[in-house]
Amino acid sequence: MPLPVDALRAPRYHSSMRSSDSDIIFVPGLGGAGPDHWQSRWAARLSTARRVEQEVWDEPHPEAWAGKLVEAVAASTRPALIVAHGLGVLTTIVAAPAFRRDVVRGAFLVAPPDVERPDMRVHRHAFSPVSREPLPFPSLLVASRTDPLCSYERAEDFAYSWGSALVDAGESGHLNDESGHGPWPEGLMRLAGFMKDL
Repeated sequence: MPLPVDALRAPRYHSSMRSSDSDIIFVPGLGGAGPDHWQSRWAARLSTARRVEQEVWDEPHPEAWAGKLVEAVAASTRPALIVAHGLGVLTTIVAAPAFRRDVVRGAFLVAPPDVERPDMRVHRHAFSPVSREPLPFPSLLVASRTDPLCSYERAEDFAYSWGSALVDAGESGHLNDESGHGPWPEGLMRLAGFMKDL
């Protein structure tokens, strides 16, 4: 059963980030997040959520996609939290150096694809090579041991390079609605814990 929206609020510590006092920016991956995807479900329940929209969801271009995210962050009037999935994670990595200073408090990154793999579809190689520069804000990377788009070892490498805390999601596929993670209450709990520490 999905957790209530209040599960994202963490008022126990003064320094905690609260969803009601934040701009929560959802960054979908290839194809956009459909209505059953956990990103769409969570965003629909959070009054402060905004979704980054791309002009072309099936032909990703790093500069164009990152530009849309930079615009979304620039429009924030409160501390921002990025919630990214798939190519949305790599979009965040590309965009991060251009964010307004001290606006983004953290990033919740889920299932980045390994676009450096030779068997990836050609247009995904636009994001290759993946930057290994540390992110200038706290981040948490959730990775599956059975993600068909990225081995767990590669996810570990990404997390280490970016300075992200790594969460082992077990055998969870690509952590999307197709892998059975529509509501994904476990992810919501992880997000709440991450926000509590920001």
